Amino acid sequence: ASGNMGAETVRAVQAAEGLNLVGGIDAFDDPKQIIDSCNPDVVIDFTHPDVILQNITHYIGYGLHSVIGTTGLSAKDLETLDSLAKDKKVGVAVCPNFAIGAVLMMKAAAEISKYMDRVEVIEYHHDKKADAPSGTAIKTIDVIIEANPNINTEKLDEKELVECVRGGEYKGVQVHSVRLPGFIASQDVIFGGMGQRLKLTHDTISRESFMPGVVLVVRKIQGKVGLLYGLENFL
Repeated sequence: ASGNMGAETVRAVQAAEGLNLVGGIDAFDDPKQIIDSCNPDVVIDFTHPDVILQNITHYIGYGLHSVIGTTGLSAKDLETLDSLAKDKKVGVAVCPNFAIGAVLMMKAAAEISKYMDRVEVIEYHHDKKADAPSGTAIKTIDVIIEANPNINTEKLDEKELVECVRGGEYKGVQVHSVRLPGFIASQDVIFGGMGQRLKLTHDTISRESFMPGVVLVVRKIQGKVGLLYGLENFL
């Protein structure tokens, strides 16, 4: 609760009408002890990819709804959590990005992908981010491929002179991850076509941009059962 995202979330929940912050957990606390003592309805998690699957499994086991901003979960993890949540009749919201601008960028990318046949993604984050590529980049590529499964199908005649200089590949889309001080979170989705290119850019200037989304999902998750992946499910 004292991390960068945690502290911002604490302020947002305390300021939100109708929400009551009943407890906070930090890295060396015992989650079960704190959860038992404060009896929450919803848990908000911005922790670390190494522990997030275990954390959510515990929340579901306690019968709690959860709002998850931690990335690093695989498609198999999400399927498992969906099954567990449905068994316990609780909602689990996993949102790679809580900023409305990021969701709009994904929706625009999905539409553009129907008309332009090549795309690459560049995502930029601060140098303390634990996983790469970002959950936002993965989600963006997911929605692009869903809209146009044939994008990037033409293979390029190229040779990497430096290993991985073309970035990583996810579902046939090249994705490049930049980790530098001075960034919070940004992303470019670059489309190329005959004689033209089109670039979508979303920049997170402050972590405050995530908070309206966090509060919205906290308000709505108690009426849900199972796993919901992405902020768009709550808009």
